[in-house]
Amino acid sequence: MTEGYCVKCRERVDVDKEQEFVMKNGKKAIKGECSRCGTVVYVIKRSPKPNFW
Repeated sequence: MTEGYCVKCRERVDVDKEQEFVMKNGKKAIKGECSRCGTVVYVIKRSPKPNFW
C-alpha cells in the first residue's frame, strides 16, 4: 500500500483504490482514496536522480 497525506484528516494515511497515471507535466502520480474518510488523495512520485558520474 502507498502512504499519502490526506488534507481533510491532516495526517499521513494509507491510500485505497490506487490508480497510477501521468500528469500533464510528465511526472507519475497515484490517485486514490483516504482509508479513513474516503477523500481523494494524490501522491506525486519522485523522479530518479540523474547519474552524472
